[in-house]
Amino acid sequence: MNALKNYLLMACLLIGMQTLAQTPRLDVPYVPTKQPVVDAMLDLAGVKAGDVHYDLGCGDGRIAISAAKRGATSTGVDIDPQRIKEAKENAKEAGVTNQVTFVQGNLFDFDFSKADVLTLYLLPEVNLKLRPKILNELKPGTRVVSHAFGMGNWEPEKKVTVEGSTLYLWTVPNR
Repeated sequence: MNALKNYLLMACLLIGMQTLAQTPRLDVPYVPTKQPVVDAMLDLAGVKAGDVHYDLGCGDGRIAISAAKRGATSTGVDIDPQRIKEAKENAKEAGVTNQVTFVQGNLFDFDFSKADVLTLYLLPEVNLKLRPKILNELKPGTRVVSHAFGMGNWEPEKKVTVEGSTLYLWTVPNR
């Protein structure tokens, strides 16, 4: 009986270790954005029907889903498989699965160059690391909105505060 208990204990430990090893390292903690802030982000970016929208670090998908409800084709990207699962369920519940896609992936390896609008709720160091990719790969005129954090010395065109959250708007300049 002790041998069986030891075997089961070892099996549980190995499964736990395997699960930990498969869990991606998160650069940004998941913090849901309040809906009034989501709406203000999309208003600030001028999201409209026909826009191609990407939300980096999409979490539960609420920004991408809200953009899809405005008629945009939206893609949410997050490294956390649990968040992607939630986002897909939320999109189904919202009835926008034909307009929104969720992809588990690394933001730095992901191609978001077709964006008309890019939204972010990431940490300052992640924004700074993404900035060269944004400026080099997005077409001039792409609108970029960040919740809470700026982009270093890239000055925003507009900055607004909604429910205690600061939102920043930039437009990718001509090269």
